[in-house]
Amino acid sequence: MALVPYLSESDLSAADRPLLKRPINLFRALANSPGALRSHSVLGEWIRWHCELDPRLRELAILQVGYLTSSRYEFSHHVHIGHQFGVTDDDIDGLIAATAGDEHGLGEVESAVLSAARQLSGGTRVDEETWETLTRHLDNQGLVDLVMVISFYNAVVRILEGLQIDVEPEYQHYLDRFPLPDDRNAGNQRPK
Repeated sequence: MALVPYLSESDLSAADRPLLKRPINLFRALANSPGALRSHSVLGEWIRWHCELDPRLRELAILQVGYLTSSRYEFSHHVHIGHQFGVTDDDIDGLIAATAGDEHGLGEVESAVLSAARQLSGGTRVDEETWETLTRHLDNQGLVDLVMVISFYNAVVRILEGLQIDVEPEYQHYLDRFPLPDDRNAGNQRPK
């Protein structure tokens, strides 16, 4: 259960009600601080609609962050969103295999994007080999956008887990199809 209440439009001032045009639990919790939600939404909207990084690669990077951190909310929401931007179930199976170090069938650029997401999620740098591979496929804008996406969604998973945001029931089937690895933090574990 979330550590702060989930607000509705009726709980907000008229000026802040548009912040809940997508009344997902993350936004409903962040609405307890309308300024925080507003700021969060600016970068999130830029990433979704204006970032120059290929949308499929963007969603694979976000999914890798969600999978690696066992963020049920982030992962399930971005399986749904990823499908809208060209990510297939085979891509997600490949991501899971790549994370385990197994054969995965993904291409060079996809593999490098996932590797960069794993490296930035576990540390603060992308190794030279991964970066060199990325530079063969992405221009400087794409490289910056990729680092921004990975970094932002690492912040998002910390917000989600820090506030213990619940996954909405309509997203559970994604977690049933693609179970997350066990996480060391009890608050992140899947219900049994």
